[in-house]
Amino acid sequence: MLGVPHSSPSPSPEPTAAGAPPAVAFLLTVQQGEAARRLMSYVASLPLHGADAQLLAVVVAIRAARTGVGNVTGQDLRSLRLADAEGAVAALTALGWQARGDLIAGSPDVPVGIAVPGLTDGADHRLPFGKVMRSRVSGWTSRTLNAKPVKKTPPAARLAALFLAAHGRPYRPSVLPEDLPEHCRAALPDLLARNFLKELDGDTYLLGDAVRHVAGMRTAPVPTVRVPDEEEPVSWDAWKGGASVALRRHVEAVENCPRCGLSTARVSEAFMRKPVPAQADEKVRAAYAAWRENQSEPGPRAARFAAEFRAAHGHGPSVKQLCQGISERKQPRRLRIYLVRQLIAEGWLTNTEPVPWTLRPGKAAAPSGTSAPRVRAS
Repeated sequence: MLGVPHSSPSPSPEPTAAGAPPAVAFLLTVQQGEAARRLMSYVASLPLHGADAQLLAVVVAIRAARTGVGNVTGQDLRSLRLADAEGAVAALTALGWQARGDLIAGSPDVPVGIAVPGLTDGADHRLPFGKVMRSRVSGWTSRTLNAKPVKKTPPAARLAALFLAAHGRPYRPSVLPEDLPEHCRAALPDLLARNFLKELDGDTYLLGDAVRHVAGMRTAPVPTVRVPDEEEPVSWDAWKGGASVALRRHVEAVENCPRCGLSTARVSEAFMRKPVPAQADEKVRAAYAAWRENQSEPGPRAARFAAEFRAAHGHGPSVKQLCQGISERKQPRRLRIYLVRQLIAEGWLTNTEPVPWTLRPGKAAAPSGTSAPRVRAS
């Protein structure tokens, strides 16, 4: 495995408020996350154009961060599963990175030191990391590359995973890094399909649940909502205390649903956030038209799914849950919203907008006998 093994425990999880999501043993502290982003920006600034060379540069650079020389074995090189390892080594050599041995044909277990100009002590040191900082970021690099969703993906996808992890928040969407290489952007749909990403919508993304611990931008997931500037944020308990009896029943049905198993932070954010209209541009409409062409009776299926979901859960599905129930493939968030809006406009579904988890069969489904079961949380 690449990187320096951890002999000490992972950083302690950040404290969370009561009702927040379970604590995560993050690999990086706030300062170490900044160091990881600095490492990725440094590699992105190098005149390297292929994912193979850039991925190898990440590993060599973090190992050389303190002394200017990074030790790499032939076995390390093979574990990166580069498409053209020899070409990657040649690309680094062309930058002036001097290998003190033969990485390609030498003994696979003998470390080869690679001297990296710009990573030696001095005022212009590009990665001025201390011993612990370097070790932690090196371990983060290794564990991110070997995370189950990306372990067997091509170099461009694994390189993209490093960039997105370094710039990602564990519970909130993040903006794609400006210096993300184009070949990494092309690999993003693959990361979404493999659940390294939970959401991918234009230039924003959300890390998957299984890889939250690799996030470099740690933010406390305490549910709050911002009201006018002169007022204090409202807590989740205070928000529920001000809701009507019917709305509070619905909220508690969602929050306590054993089938959905949603975190308090996820539920509170959905109910408390200010609704923002999602724009449906030509790209979204074209994607919807393509989806619709391959669907058989999506309206009746959506109505049946909503009715069955409500009967089983005691509340309606979310937009995402409904789309997952009637489609075999994941869709971007804006397409899901547009899709459900169309089904509502056609009368197959209805909801109590803007309250989430209120989707149910619409009037068009009545002739077929599909209707929403009567539940108290409506």
